[in-house]
Amino acid sequence: MGQEINNSHFKKHDFHIFNSSLREETALVKRWFKEASFAITPTNIAGLELEAWLVDNKLQAAPINKIFLDHLNNPLVVPELSVFNVEFNVNPVALHGDALSRLHTALEQVWTSSNKTASELDASLLMIGILPTLQEQELNMDNMSRMTRYHALNEQVLRQRHGHPLVFDIEGKECLHTKHQNVMLEAAATSLQIHLQLNPTKATQYFNSALILSAPTVAIASNSPFLFGHSLWKETRIPVFEQAIAVNKPSLPRVTFGTGYVEQSLLELFVDNLESYPVLLPMILDEPLESVNHLRLQNGTIWRWNRPLIGFEADGTPHLRLEHRVMAAGPSVIDSIANMAFFYGLIHIYGEQEESPAQKLPFEHCRENFYNAAREGLSAKIYWLNGKTVVLRQLLLEELLPLAKRGLEKLDINPDDIQTYLGVIEARIRTGRTGADWQLDFVARHGHDMNNLTRAYSKWQQQGTPVHEWNLTC
Repeated sequence: MGQEINNSHFKKHDFHIFNSSLREETALVKRWFKEASFAITPTNIAGLELEAWLVDNKLQAAPINKIFLDHLNNPLVVPELSVFNVEFNVNPVALHGDALSRLHTALEQVWTSSNKTASELDASLLMIGILPTLQEQELNMDNMSRMTRYHALNEQVLRQRHGHPLVFDIEGKECLHTKHQNVMLEAAATSLQIHLQLNPTKATQYFNSALILSAPTVAIASNSPFLFGHSLWKETRIPVFEQAIAVNKPSLPRVTFGTGYVEQSLLELFVDNLESYPVLLPMILDEPLESVNHLRLQNGTIWRWNRPLIGFEADGTPHLRLEHRVMAAGPSVIDSIANMAFFYGLIHIYGEQEESPAQKLPFEHCRENFYNAAREGLSAKIYWLNGKTVVLRQLLLEELLPLAKRGLEKLDINPDDIQTYLGVIEARIRTGRTGADWQLDFVARHGHDMNNLTRAYSKWQQQGTPVHEWNLTC
């Protein structure tokens, strides 16, 4: 979905041509799987995308991403759906040695330089799942980024809904019921998206393991308890995004946890993209068949919480990647790298086990775990691999943190980095202070003032300390 397109209005002929190209490219990818054509890398390759907010000096959403990006002039920072959001990228690294420190340094550098540019425009950046001061009326078409792909997406989602508005119905500590005439509510949710290049022989087990790990990762990274002043889920991004791009039944949800584990290979997901999802953006791309650009564009309009990706090596060899999309942005740079360390360590353990963990946890429980964890955070009760129900906070301390440490050791990550970043996760769990918990505790102490909350959050974030060290002072 990062690809720009040059047209937002389509005819039946466009859909016909696009579907024909999509079928041809899917057939080619089937051959790649059959002939073992995907790259096998000697080390895991790690990367990230981090979405963030631009806010003005009153801590309101600042609709200035174009002028900000023009001034910054950094190809690693790009537009997002709304004019008050941007996305940060770093160059991928081999996942061994000082990889975590290098990711930390790279993200810190681009974050610092971007904040300097924002300050020159009387604005600042904020990494947080949902901006507490965001007003519902700000999510309108005037505040959609001026990129053709976003306007085309909105047009096609509404076309598939036959013009009916998007209905939002979120029940948490409080309830929110509202309707929108466009997809802009998607812009309310910003995330940390973790990438991992996969060896094809292990890709299925890694993907299924990522599904299972989505419950603990969404909980430890929860940072979105408020939307339009309503206290909802610990990670309200999840229902917001799922309902922001909802097409009419009987189509499958475009934002989804999925309907089951992958059985044989990730090919099943790309075939599902062809057979189960109507095309949203039938842009005809004049590229060689081997670039599979129609297949990749179609895949980019299906937002699985764990999404398979196809990319290419420098020599043109295709490779497989996993995009883990469940974590919220923030609360700080070090928190973000700690979240990645936890995920990379755990998925290496589960992905390399002789017996797939998917054999030990029915998919129905895996899915239920994810939504329970998004709702309740660290206090969620989940059904785990031993067949028992356990409080997530207990599971994290007693089982998952030691496994994450072992996984990072097996990846030959520097011991000091393991201690630093997993130490952040352990302290966060022991104190019970995720970004969401800090926000809720702050409001409980100081009252329901979203400006006051955002001001204090911004102050602490600018200090660069992990969220478990933040106190509740204004």
